[in-house]
Amino acid sequence: MSAPTIRAAGGVLWRVGGADASVEVAVIHRPHYDDWSLPKGKLAGGETEVDGAIREVLEETGFRVRLGRPLGETRYLKEVDGQTRPKVVRWWAMEATGGSFSPGREVDELRWLSLSQAHEILTRSTDTDLLERFVRGPGPSRTVLLVRHATAGSRSAWDGDDRLRPLDEIGQVQADELVRLLAHFDPTEIVSADVLRCTATIAPLADSLRLPIREEQFLSEDGYSGHEAEAERLLRTLGEPHDSSVVCSQGGVIPDLLARLADTDDVELIGPIAPKKAGTWALTFHRGRLAGGEYFPPPPVKVPAD
Repeated sequence: MSAPTIRAAGGVLWRVGGADASVEVAVIHRPHYDDWSLPKGKLAGGETEVDGAIREVLEETGFRVRLGRPLGETRYLKEVDGQTRPKVVRWWAMEATGGSFSPGREVDELRWLSLSQAHEILTRSTDTDLLERFVRGPGPSRTVLLVRHATAGSRSAWDGDDRLRPLDEIGQVQADELVRLLAHFDPTEIVSADVLRCTATIAPLADSLRLPIREEQFLSEDGYSGHEAEAERLLRTLGEPHDSSVVCSQGGVIPDLLARLADTDDVELIGPIAPKKAGTWALTFHRGRLAGGEYFPPPPVKVPAD
């Protein structure tokens, strides 16, 4: 029987610093291993990879972050209690937004270094390979979080105007749970189809961040046809470099919109082009072009019993 895989997550923590406004990355020293590495750690029970990555970076560096583009995985073997086990670490680029480092038992030093300096000091080749992956990615980028609305019961069972069909009980819980994921990206703008189940899906996030919801008819199934170029242009132009924006739309819009973006820019999106309800695509744009995307499935929900 093979040994169970150790699941972990971490981040390339970066900031713009120095007189020349160049990119610096945070490299940490772990006294137990006497090595220089990038911040990462094992997932806690039931913890998602993205939550674990952000928690570990905060614990090891003291910095709060804005989640950025995915950087894939690193895989290697690790000896634990005399047993060799595979370890898989998921990584993201993370821009520091605040905080400060305090030495501790696990990490006693943090250095902000240029990309070349970090490459020289990192102990493990897996970390230097990851840093090169970060460097090869797009420059100043924007993230658009394209969300399919949460569950809203059956269309056939609703007697009123379908645009006013509300979220059901599960959908309301999904909307609340989505706040955790979407807030990791520190969005500055929220746009929605002018359909109640879309605006209700991102209302908890808007309330949490104290942001208005801008409604656009062309993001709805009724308004999309004939306005496809307008919807595509919205996603390509939302926000400024380093910004994140949230767009909530419907199942009859998102697959075509994603296909248009990916086909035009010759980008392969790994994941369901037709996301499940409350599923999210985190799309990375560089100078108006789609550079990549990461799919986050709907948050798991537990509806309390009556």
